[in-house]
Amino acid sequence: MKNWWIKFGCFLTGYNYHILMASSEVAIKSLKKYTSAMLIVCLVWSFIGFVFTERYLKADLMAALLGGAALCFVIIQIERQIILSTGTNKLMYAFRTGIAIVMALIGSIIVDQIIFQKDIELGKIQTLNEKVNRILPDRTAELKNQIRELDHSIEMKDEERKKLVLDVTAHPTIKSVTTQSKNEPVVTSTKDSAQNERQTVKIVKSTSVSSVSVANPNIVLLNPLNEMIASLRVVKATKESSLIKLRTDVEQEIRDKTGFLDELTVMVGLIKNSGVALFVWLLWLCFLIAIEMFVLVSKSGDTENDYDLTVKHHMDLQKRKLQLMAAQIQGTIN
Repeated sequence: MKNWWIKFGCFLTGYNYHILMASSEVAIKSLKKYTSAMLIVCLVWSFIGFVFTERYLKADLMAALLGGAALCFVIIQIERQIILSTGTNKLMYAFRTGIAIVMALIGSIIVDQIIFQKDIELGKIQTLNEKVNRILPDRTAELKNQIRELDHSIEMKDEERKKLVLDVTAHPTIKSVTTQSKNEPVVTSTKDSAQNERQTVKIVKSTSVSSVSVANPNIVLLNPLNEMIASLRVVKATKESSLIKLRTDVEQEIRDKTGFLDELTVMVGLIKNSGVALFVWLLWLCFLIAIEMFVLVSKSGDTENDYDLTVKHHMDLQKRKLQLMAAQIQGTIN
């Protein structure tokens, strides 16, 4: 169990397990200290990453877990920059302090949004009403214009239908006149002076007129017109129903689109107007800064142990080997 914990600590911090096991108990204690500090930081930021991904990115459980794991991975890489550094690098320490303050600020904002969730919801109601009152008049005017246009279309179609009904009622049938023309030969007999009979054939065009009663063709126009009027009335009823519940729909639409910045704006107003909220926010900010600085303070307060000296010794040996190899190559060339 002990070796398992040390191996896990080496994996987390980047320590070399074989060098560490050949070192003293002081080096092993340092590893355990860094491991514990990193686990605290990783636990806090995994929770923050999980909540942020689930709450504001609207992710499912698996994606939220991946978000928390990704943020935990980033924290491990940041902390390794301090733990694995050899010597004192003031610029790195200053840079890590800046990162700690920024991350603590972000973390305190996210955590406080969870703590002040109920208060933020109350603030969002007031903000929601303001947004609805700003959006609702335009939406209402647009729907009313559409309803007026539908009314006008329905009135026109009703007038057209009434005219058709009157025409069909007055003239259920109409006469259809058919005219036919044909050429017929006409034989004419004449006698000349010698009393001889002579026949002449003349083509004469004759025209015959017939009339029949047929149904008024406007009858077939009534059904499509009735269907069109019924369809327009259905659309009008839908628009009127939407007008009735328009405020509720707009409120739901705004609620669905409320994001991180909206809640942050409400929370900033809450902190400005409440000393208790400001105290809680500062408390969390200081707590997260302290956690972020945990590893940095531990590293800056430690002296070199035999593990660090062993790593440096290996580095010096490697440098010496490279110098000897360079000298040998130079001598061969000369």
